[in-house]
Amino acid sequence: MISIPAHRLNDGTTIPAIGLGTWPLNDTQAEGAVRGALGLGYRLVDTAANYRNEAGVGRGIASSGMPREELVVTTKLPGRHHGYEETLASFEESRRLLGLEYVDLYLIHWPLPRVGKYVDSWKAMIRLREEGLVRSIGVSNFTPEHIERLERETGVLPSVNQVELHPLFPQDELRVFHAGKGILTESWSPLGRGSLLPADPKVVAVAEALGVTPAQVVLRWHVQLGALPIPKSADPGRQRENLDVFGFELGPAQMAAISAHPRTRLGGDPEVHEEF
Repeated sequence: MISIPAHRLNDGTTIPAIGLGTWPLNDTQAEGAVRGALGLGYRLVDTAANYRNEAGVGRGIASSGMPREELVVTTKLPGRHHGYEETLASFEESRRLLGLEYVDLYLIHWPLPRVGKYVDSWKAMIRLREEGLVRSIGVSNFTPEHIERLERETGVLPSVNQVELHPLFPQDELRVFHAGKGILTESWSPLGRGSLLPADPKVVAVAEALGVTPAQVVLRWHVQLGALPIPKSADPGRQRENLDVFGFELGPAQMAAISAHPRTRLGGDPEVHEEF
């Protein structure tokens, strides 16, 4: 079984250096994917209320036979439940669907600045952490300005910010900001959602030179940036391949070659994107 390094978060907890994404799997697909991935050595599983597969993820965890304390389970608060009391209620529903006594990492999925309630949700998440129902709290798709407001109004920084990050959109400035605040950068769509990135000649050339696959090269690029990728796959062979990125290293020139792409955001802009 592949040995997975871990990151230590700013709250003292640890999180594996790679995880399994589950969007857009349905409950049945998620159950099989999670059970299989845990058998291969994955210990971090990422879902969200808006993925509508928390029940399947929970069943996959339960049927895997893995000790609960070895796993890190992430879910996310949807936009329709922003607000203090709404967040507490939404969390309870997610916890019920997952079938878990606690969640390891709870994130605000999108900031929704026009709605303006993400600080209220953050205060509720701080309470959930204090009560032991959540081990770590964080955000997703937040900008530095959003994070600074959380810190200013509550004194509590997120442990994680899960954002769109891939060689087409490497988030250089945001990663520097995170490093200065002790926030771990987590990468969603690490292979570039819907892009032709794994077939890019620069990526393919590096893969051929190292004797690995293009996807492994891109995931290793994330690891060496200090980011935590969460690739989605329900295919056992692809899951195994995605996990096996800790036995080789990219040189500086190879890292630079993979980063040398036009900057292209493939997902929503956190300043205006609204997802309820």
